[in-house]
Amino acid sequence: MTEPNFAAMRAAMVENQLRTSDVNDVRVIAAMAQVPREAFVPVTRQAMAYIDRPVPLADGRALNPPLATGRLLTEAAVRRGEKVLLVGAATGYTAALLAAMGAQVTAVDDAALLTPDGTSSVAPLAGVTLAPGTLAGGAPANGPYAVIIIDGAIEEVPGALVEQLGDGGRMATGLIDKGVTRLAIGRKSGDAFGLTHVADIEMVVLPGFARPKTFVF
Repeated sequence: MTEPNFAAMRAAMVENQLRTSDVNDVRVIAAMAQVPREAFVPVTRQAMAYIDRPVPLADGRALNPPLATGRLLTEAAVRRGEKVLLVGAATGYTAALLAAMGAQVTAVDDAALLTPDGTSSVAPLAGVTLAPGTLAGGAPANGPYAVIIIDGAIEEVPGALVEQLGDGGRMATGLIDKGVTRLAIGRKSGDAFGLTHVADIEMVVLPGFARPKTFVF
């Protein structure tokens, strides 16, 4: 059996999925051309690492499609040296990209950030700190952050995460709106914070962010 040519697949991902779809930050392109995405998915699914769909992981979780990751990072406009909170780090692919871009990353996830063989893909990464906690709770001890990236789609942003943004801080996330996942960006100014929809885009749904149900009498 012929082994997959991951370098060629990675180059094709960059040219055919990213450059053609508004992923135009040269640092994002460089990081995604360098970091081996196949190292962050189960061995049995490595051949799927560069397809334009989510890659299943464990416990019902999945890795975002490459385009979703590229657009999140592009809209976040992360600068070298900035403190970034990554919510929903999973096996660590986006954390590795942020580290390659020179960010100081705090990565948080409920799922212990483990690959199927029980080893962490994140722990050896320079510039990445693993923080215990819940997705919706973030990692306040390491804040405030210049940027918060929620690596998936959620129903609403918890106030606890907004509080961890520094003044002028940015957030990039996916939002679920009437069954559609949309990329959204926001900025904090004083006590004010709001999100603006950027584009409809396929994203994985993160657990733990359901909007409280209300009853109408």
